[in-house]
Amino acid sequence: MRKSRPTRYAAKGLVGLLTPQANTTVEPEVHVLSPSSVGFLNARMTSSGNSVEARLVDYGKNVEKQISQFANAPLDAFALAVTGTSYFLGPKAEDQMVERFQQNAQRPLVTAARALCDGLDALEARSVALLSPYDDTITRRSIDYWTARGYEVTAVTNVKTDPNAFHPIYALSPDMAEEALDEMDTTHADAVLLLGTGMPTLPLIEKRYVDGEAPLLSSVLALVWRSVLAVENKPPDRDGLDVWLSGANWRHRLG
Repeated sequence: MRKSRPTRYAAKGLVGLLTPQANTTVEPEVHVLSPSSVGFLNARMTSSGNSVEARLVDYGKNVEKQISQFANAPLDAFALAVTGTSYFLGPKAEDQMVERFQQNAQRPLVTAARALCDGLDALEARSVALLSPYDDTITRRSIDYWTARGYEVTAVTNVKTDPNAFHPIYALSPDMAEEALDEMDTTHADAVLLLGTGMPTLPLIEKRYVDGEAPLLSSVLALVWRSVLAVENKPPDRDGLDVWLSGANWRHRLG
């Protein structure tokens, strides 16, 4: 894979971050999570689709076009900050998309869903509980995705959303996610996945981290963790991920 020259504000490298067009969560959480040595440049994925599902499908079809927004910026990796697109693609098509892109661009492409898979594998987690901010259609797609990836889904709980908000997911708060988590039976889960890059989760992860209990793993945290490893050309490992999950390196940046 190609390695770019370091820039003033990214000594180890730069990541091109692709964010859904109305998402208000990814960039603030990436700012909290990312180390000073790795920079993230953001571009907005756009779609004229008239439903969330249509836009998610559009993003998957046009990844290469969306990435062209970065022009010739000296990027070392790309990060796709949306999980719903992976659910509609399915594992096989997602893997093919990533492989095709990486061959053409000679740089890694990290998707949020595959980053979660890497996190689960590092944790040696085979069973998961899903905390979902989605409607029934996308939630069902997510269950199918994680099952196809080889994980046992032991519980699913939906976060209550406000139908009058500007967006049902992006308007959620960590408190709303925590209320749903308190209703969930995680007894048989090795890990809890906080789905969606639009649901704010970092205060909840930091608050509820207890060493030895089923960890809370969110889409944005997994994406940033895996993207930093891609820039550093390092493999995922349990010890390193545990540091991220504990909040040791980022909790001081939470507002």
